[in-house]
Amino acid sequence: MSFQEDVLLDTKGLRCPEPLMVLRNRMIDMRPGEIVKVVATDPSTSWDFANFCRFLNHELLDEQSENDIYTYWIRKGGSPEQ
Repeated sequence: MSFQEDVLLDTKGLRCPEPLMVLRNRMIDMRPGEIVKVVATDPSTSWDFANFCRFLNHELLDEQSENDIYTYWIRKGGSPEQ
């Protein structure tokens, strides 16, 4: 399954904690309800992004991995009216 993203982040080649920091910094500027697609090569993103979403009330919509490429779709939490 895939989703229409509002933002695409290519973090391929970055190692922990860089992909998470890039995601965090970009989501600060996003509006609630917007979707970011993140493409990564660091396998630690699978638990880093899940924990990030859980702790900050974002929604991990889907994650896929193929040939050492990890792809995530994350919806920013919060109220769209904010």
